[in-house]
Amino acid sequence: MKVQTANKKENCPAEITLKVIGGRWKVLIIKELFNGVKRFNELHRSLKGVTQKMLTQQLREMEADGIVHREVYLQVPPKVEYSLTSLGKSLQPMINQMHEWGIKHLNFNDENIDK
Repeated sequence: MKVQTANKKENCPAEITLKVIGGRWKVLIIKELFNGVKRFNELHRSLKGVTQKMLTQQLREMEADGIVHREVYLQVPPKVEYSLTSLGKSLQPMINQMHEWGIKHLNFNDENIDK
């Protein structure tokens, strides 16, 4: 999914960001790649519940959006590694803040349930 920034309806930077990292798996994939270069099967094992087809689709979309770099090694058996580009790495502070917000939200819900 290549994000079209010239689209009249996508003038809000937050909306563009959500189009690039939105979805069930993208943020989780990015969080895994914050830890360094990963091969496809490493990512697949670390993300419980994602199908190979969905993981491939999400990685391709993020590669098209400039978030993920895919390195193919010409060897037998084939080897492919994924890493974050500098643009992808720049998401870390925002995703860390999302993580912190999620913790506060969970705590808020727990406190309100107990009342």
